[in-house]
Amino acid sequence: MLLYALRRLIYLVPVAFGVSLLVFALVHLAPGDAISAIVPPDAPQEVVEKIKAYYGFDKPLPVQYFRWLTVTLSGDFGTSIGTGRPVSEEVGTAFANTLILAVGATFLSFTLATILGTAAAYAKSRLLDRFVTSIALSGVSVPHFWLAIVLVIIFSVELGWLPPMGMGPDNATGWRLDGAHLAHMVLPTIALSVIPLGVMTRTVRSTVKEILNMEFVTALQAKGMNDRQILLHVLKNAAPTCLAVMGLQAGNLIGGSILIETVFAWPGTGFLLNSAIFRRDLPILQGTTLVLAFFFMLLNLVVDVIQTMVDPRIKRA
Repeated sequence: MLLYALRRLIYLVPVAFGVSLLVFALVHLAPGDAISAIVPPDAPQEVVEKIKAYYGFDKPLPVQYFRWLTVTLSGDFGTSIGTGRPVSEEVGTAFANTLILAVGATFLSFTLATILGTAAAYAKSRLLDRFVTSIALSGVSVPHFWLAIVLVIIFSVELGWLPPMGMGPDNATGWRLDGAHLAHMVLPTIALSVIPLGVMTRTVRSTVKEILNMEFVTALQAKGMNDRQILLHVLKNAAPTCLAVMGLQAGNLIGGSILIETVFAWPGTGFLLNSAIFRRDLPILQGTTLVLAFFFMLLNLVVDVIQTMVDPRIKRA
């Protein structure tokens, strides 16, 4: 198992290099000028040139890339053009906030998806199966940013039950495990979990239903196993497929929360990216995108290792 994990980790090296190149290229090929966002239009040309030289924008793009890659490998993501703070500090704080929200959405969506998908696969009533399928289709079809706005209107504006934005009372920038901060998590967690709930419910339902029609389930029933024991065998066989989809959805929760965090003013990576796009803050854009991409790669590695632990046949293949 250790050799398998090390081999997969080595495979990530060329992928990581390609990701860094792609991130740098996309950020610099986008229209707009980062310097124009921080200097007035009537600024003297020599001032503009000095600022470009300070941030290294006066060099050719290949030189900028290798300089940026060298500095990044040392753990220094540069300095934000908009705030003047180190990019590593801003991205680190924002990523921790996003992780809090993503963990809650992951737990909610995957737990409900497992329960609903398994219930639909075992259901002898077509009404229950159609009900669960309708929930799954609605989760995939409904835009989560629209749902976020609707949730704010209903539960914050009309009913006044939950706070509409922020991650804590009094414009708190840090999060603590208490009732006031948990209340701020409810609406964004629900809005963020809708899409993975729909995807995972359909995956669990179809996978469990397919396994229930296999011959080994009939053999287990013939041996006299009770329903609980058979369910454990079914879930174990369904785990590799479900884990693969869960890993992708968990990564999407981390990287795809821009609109949700913007609607709820949650100070995570999505909110940071949205602000950096309007400011043309290239160091923030590069650092945030690179961290999200590397996290997604590591998450896939962890899922692959867990899959081989659950089903050794994947390792032999």
